[in-house]
Amino acid sequence: MAAKKETEGKISEIAIVEVNEKMLRERLYEIRGVKVMLDADLAEIYGYTTKAFNQQIKNNIEKFDDDFMFELSDEEVEDLRSKNLTANLSSKSRYNPHVFTEQGLYMLMTVLKGTLAVRQSKSLIRTFKKMKDYILDNQALIGQREVMQLSIQTAENTSEISKLRMDIGSVEKQMSDVMDQLNDVVTKSDLADMMNSFVSDEDNGWLMYNTKYCSADVAYSSIYSQAKKSVYLVDNYIGLRTLVMLKNTPAGVDIKLFSDNVGNGKLHNVEYNDFLREYPGLRITMQYTGGVFHDRFIVLDHGTKNERVFLCGASSKDAGARITSIVEDYGIQKYAPIIKKLLTNAVLVLP
Repeated sequence: MAAKKETEGKISEIAIVEVNEKMLRERLYEIRGVKVMLDADLAEIYGYTTKAFNQQIKNNIEKFDDDFMFELSDEEVEDLRSKNLTANLSSKSRYNPHVFTEQGLYMLMTVLKGTLAVRQSKSLIRTFKKMKDYILDNQALIGQREVMQLSIQTAENTSEISKLRMDIGSVEKQMSDVMDQLNDVVTKSDLADMMNSFVSDEDNGWLMYNTKYCSADVAYSSIYSQAKKSVYLVDNYIGLRTLVMLKNTPAGVDIKLFSDNVGNGKLHNVEYNDFLREYPGLRITMQYTGGVFHDRFIVLDHGTKNERVFLCGASSKDAGARITSIVEDYGIQKYAPIIKKLLTNAVLVLP
């Protein structure tokens, strides 16, 4: 009986769906401004009937927020049907389909179990990464706005997954003490396997932060999120990723970038303006450094009792690409005349 219950809802003769770029392009739809996949398509990939697949989601509904999964309206169903004749939409179902965003897919991977689920989850992750890498390697083929949106989304996904992986390690002991009581949440091993598949050491996104091995995205996010009054970043090499790293700065904090904006991949005005439209709550101004700085550093809350200074071995736009480090310098007094001079420099004009 147990075996029968376990396999209930699975397709009896499973024809394993090959996950590749062509298949994903055909099954990704843009709805409400985000890329999504239909529940029926995901059910097919994972070897479930659509009904059984949605029952798995219903059993774990607390894990799927609105930005992970949502139900289509009648109008959205008809619009999708009219624009995509091959969309996997059943005319017999009494319910409108659910769709999953990329973040929802990653959470889904912690819910569905079994050898096939693990295999298909890894294939999905690797295929998404290949598709993003291709676009980023061929930026000249698409508009700067599309590149910016993709860069922001990729950074958000990678950062969130990296944070989860770090959190998993930090609470390992506490979870082991109460594991018997955790019957309705994602366990450490559930998440750890999936996170390690997505964010691997080969991704070159890691650095040393105060002597600890850490994701570059998480390191910068951790520093910027501690600011209460201001963030001053001194770095002659800035780009779109520099801005993306700053997106988690608390509301109301003044952000000043001091840079001569040199080198390849420099920041352009179109990217800057689009970023500000995407994050209207950020207050960013920019000034020249004056061509006399080689090192990079971050100053939090200058002129207050909470002032802190971090020395960065590489520009944040390239962080993690090579072995580098970020360390806190507790001798903050020596930076006062440097910052005083920087604050008198001219406003940076972007190309």
